[in-house]
Amino acid sequence: QCDNWVRTSNGGHFSSPNYPNMYPPNQECIYILEAAPRQRIELTFDEPYYIEPSFECRFDHLEVRDGPFGFSPLINRYCGLKSPALIRSTGRFMWIKFTSDEELEGKGFQAKYSFIPDPDFTYLGGILNPIPDCQFELSGADGIVRSSQVEQEGKTKPGQAIDCIWTIKATPNAKIYLRFLDYQMEHSNECKRNFVAVYDGSSSIENLKAKFCSTVANDVTLQTGTGVVRMWADEGSRLSRFRMLFTSFVDPPCSGNTYFCHSNMCINNSLVCNGIQNCAYPWDENHCREKKKSGLFEQITKTHGTIIGITSGIVLVLLIISILVQVKQPRKKVMACKPAFNKTGFQEVFDPPHYELFSLRDKEISADLADLSEELENYQKMRRPSTASRCIHDHHCGSQASNIKQSRTNLSSMELPFRNDFAQPQPMK
Repeated sequence: QCDNWVRTSNGGHFSSPNYPNMYPPNQECIYILEAAPRQRIELTFDEPYYIEPSFECRFDHLEVRDGPFGFSPLINRYCGLKSPALIRSTGRFMWIKFTSDEELEGKGFQAKYSFIPDPDFTYLGGILNPIPDCQFELSGADGIVRSSQVEQEGKTKPGQAIDCIWTIKATPNAKIYLRFLDYQMEHSNECKRNFVAVYDGSSSIENLKAKFCSTVANDVTLQTGTGVVRMWADEGSRLSRFRMLFTSFVDPPCSGNTYFCHSNMCINNSLVCNGIQNCAYPWDENHCREKKKSGLFEQITKTHGTIIGITSGIVLVLLIISILVQVKQPRKKVMACKPAFNKTGFQEVFDPPHYELFSLRDKEISADLADLSEELENYQKMRRPSTASRCIHDHHCGSQASNIKQSRTNLSSMELPFRNDFAQPQPMK
């Protein structure tokens, strides 16, 4: 901006330095005109008008472009004694630059600009209501700038054009690094319909750092602590979207609470291993796999913690109520009659079986009795033939035989005395 600049609701006017006197040498003045959405700009020049004439206006000249940038389509270059005719833009921006060299100055110019309805929207009734104010502010060590915030906060209505600005404030004495996480323009390479612009320091057009309207968006490093991001999308480009990460950084050498990114950046230590790449290269997230996995309590979300807390509280209350009821309830005395104790059955179960014990002496007596029995049997065998022969001649043979038989029977069945020196053991108690 050079010299006077007047703005009104319907337009304004501006002029070359010292107008209507001679403009000074070695001047370069840039004027940016911006109309409301669905409007265009008309530019007219007052008299007197004089800019040093030259072939193709190579020396002193006035350059007008159809758009907001110095690379916007060129309308024409003007110089000489005759003022230019009416100039109209095809959009809502116009870029104008006045240049003078070292010699042959003139009176210069004074231009007036006004806004007219865009004929592309005449079927909608001419100039519509301007787009509502759509601005956001972010600050801190890092954060996310996202276009979805426009619809979430109801800044624009469905089917309405988007013209929103995000202002970013870095931490003290820091600069800003911007990296696109998501970017898509519905109408690629049509900057009049949709674009994302980044400014360094303020939203003035001379502070424009980058403008993206194609299929690719690159990272941007700002040299100040204030960044401005602007998104424009007309009614037919509502599907255009972007998501951008901003990170505050300082230049090396890094202090104790900062981390060196190996790319001339020092970021806050809190941004290291946070799951997001804040450095230009992923140095801050490279060695995070070795970190210990989060424990069970760290994995429990806030909702899970609330549910567990409520359940535990209910169980504790029920337990306390149960204890109080048991304490206050009177105890009932119950007399239980015990059955009579069966001593006999108990003794039969636990008493060991009775065993007859004998000694070596008893074994000797048994052996003697067996020898005596064998001798008696042999004696009877010897007596049997002699007795039979005698019974033939003896009239008392039958009685004798019976007596002998009886005596032999008595002898075989005779009970010999048996001595047992061991008494029967007492039963176990």
